[in-house]
Amino acid sequence: MTDLPAVNDILQASQSLGLAASPAELHGGLCGWLAAGGADVPAWPAKVLADDNLPAPEPGSTLDLLRQATVAQLEDRDFAFELVLVDAAEPLQARTDALFEWCRAFLGGFGLASGKRPALSEEGEEALQDLARLAQASSDEFDSADEDEDALSEIEEFVRVAALLLHGDCVMGSRHRQSLN
Repeated sequence: MTDLPAVNDILQASQSLGLAASPAELHGGLCGWLAAGGADVPAWPAKVLADDNLPAPEPGSTLDLLRQATVAQLEDRDFAFELVLVDAAEPLQARTDALFEWCRAFLGGFGLASGKRPALSEEGEEALQDLARLAQASSDEFDSADEDEDALSEIEEFVRVAALLLHGDCVMGSRHRQSLN
C-alpha cells in the first residue's frame, strides 16, 4: 500500500509548479478524474485542472507520488483509500472547508473524465448527488465544536466511501464487464 505524500509537501509541490490549487483541490480533482475512468497519466495536473499548458510533475516528485499512491489506494481491495485535506491540527473550520473544496474538485475532475453522463448504479447516482450537495456546503453551517468534530468525521467517511463507490461503478465495473466478454 502506497502512502500519500504529506499535505505540506503537496502544497509546496503545487506552488513550485505554479498550480493555483490547494492540496485538497488537487487530490479531489485527481480522485474525481480517476474515479470516472480518466487516464492515469504523468501529466495529470493538466487534465485535472483543465489547462493543457500546465507542466507535468517530474517522475518521482511529490505530485507524481500523489498520483501513484492515489491510483493504488483507489484500486486497493481493503478500502485503504484516504482523503488529502489539510493538516489534522488545523482548526475545524479549515478542515471543513478543505473537505468541501475536495468535493467540488472531485466533481470537476469526475465531470472532465466522464464527459457524458456515466452509467452509474442507483447507489452511485445517490453518492454523486450527495457529493454535489456537499460541494455547495459551507463551514458556516456548523456551530458546536464537539458535535461538529463528529459530523466532520462522518462526512469524511461518507465522502471516502462515495469516491470508492463511483470508482467501482465507472472503472472497476467496466473492467469486470470487459473480463466477462
